[in-house]
Amino acid sequence: MARVELIMPKMGESIMEATILKWSKKPGDSIAMDETVLEIATDKVDSEIPSPVAGTLVEILFPEEAVVEIGKVIAIIETESGQVAASPAVAEKQVVESAPAVKTEVAAPIATTTPVAEFSKTDDDRFYSPLVKSMAKQEGISSQELSRIVGTGAQGRVTKTDMIEYLKSKANAPVAPMPQQAAVSAPAAPTQNNQQISAPSTPAADYTSGNVEIIEMDRMRKLISDHMVMSKHTSPHVTSFVEADVTNMVQWRERNKKKFMEKYGENITFTPLFIEAVVKAIKDFPMINISLDGYKIIRKKDINIGMAAALPSGNLIVPVIKNADHLNLVGLTKMVNDLAGRARQNKLKPEEIKDGTFTVTNVGTFGNVMGTPIINQPQVAILATGSIKKKPAVIETEFGDVIAIRQMMFLSLSYDHRVVDGSLGGSFLRRIADNLENFDAHQSI
Repeated sequence: MARVELIMPKMGESIMEATILKWSKKPGDSIAMDETVLEIATDKVDSEIPSPVAGTLVEILFPEEAVVEIGKVIAIIETESGQVAASPAVAEKQVVESAPAVKTEVAAPIATTTPVAEFSKTDDDRFYSPLVKSMAKQEGISSQELSRIVGTGAQGRVTKTDMIEYLKSKANAPVAPMPQQAAVSAPAAPTQNNQQISAPSTPAADYTSGNVEIIEMDRMRKLISDHMVMSKHTSPHVTSFVEADVTNMVQWRERNKKKFMEKYGENITFTPLFIEAVVKAIKDFPMINISLDGYKIIRKKDINIGMAAALPSGNLIVPVIKNADHLNLVGLTKMVNDLAGRARQNKLKPEEIKDGTFTVTNVGTFGNVMGTPIINQPQVAILATGSIKKKPAVIETEFGDVIAIRQMMFLSLSYDHRVVDGSLGGSFLRRIADNLENFDAHQSI
């Protein structure tokens, strides 16, 4: 017999924890290799976690609805073989035991893993993990101050990420003079300031009477909300705009979309054409394809384009086209259609929504002419494409200027002003527009 530790897998670059939605197996159940053991959820996607080995589930270390850090042991599977091959499903920390060693450990309880049930309790009747309480003690945060931190975990629990963001904002927040009464009762001005930044709220409204409906946010909407607030708090956003004449591109698509479908079996939308133009511009301006780690700039050599997709529920998800610079227009079209289709069916895999380096969102789908998108952290820029409309425009010809009806659209780029200045951001956006305007209307499919 050998024991294998099932590890909470890493689900994305910025994801530090996941929520256990459902255990598909219970202790004592037999498990086949690659059979689903549990379902988890992050702020990006829900996912099923398969077993890396065949055996028997002997212990579950975290209950349903628990929020578990990446890399934690969540269950123990007992196998009959003496050795177990490493599997990506259990990450780097999977412990593989040999048969002689197991005989000693089977009788002894595993003491290295702390179940989530051992949450501590404070005076505000909210549960805190040992990690959160340890961070609070180390940073000198009182129980009263801890109770005012907005939690994004299950049932409003404060997570490690919440603590990190709170401490960052507390360190950067200006110290405002406090009324004498508030200073005596609790020195909480930095906390109040942070609460306004990390989870802004409107003044309390009286909705106990009148013709209203109170709608509780679902889990995904809460996480999107927190992620958007975090992005605005992290990055000083600047948005630049250009207007592009995309007449050649529109006419080419109209002429060839039927042929494209017949030849490749795919409907070609404008999205792969936009992504193609973005990829070319990133090659010319690689310092857009970066992320920040404190004062360190991390330049990404892979060009992975995220495409924001609206779900039937009204929520948003961003599947990622990996190595988009390696794909031609046909390949981009196939990837766009495949990812968008499976996003609407909630069938994306965890690896398909992580490691993006730049994001494109098409607000023109909803008839909007332009938008000011929020950066998808930890990226530093995001492009919004507006609707394409016919407009009179001045055209320069060899016979002089003329006014003609052209297909025009606005492009808007939001970028992180900590590292992307107006020169870089504006030049990059202009290059995308130039790529669209110079689209070869005579290219074959």
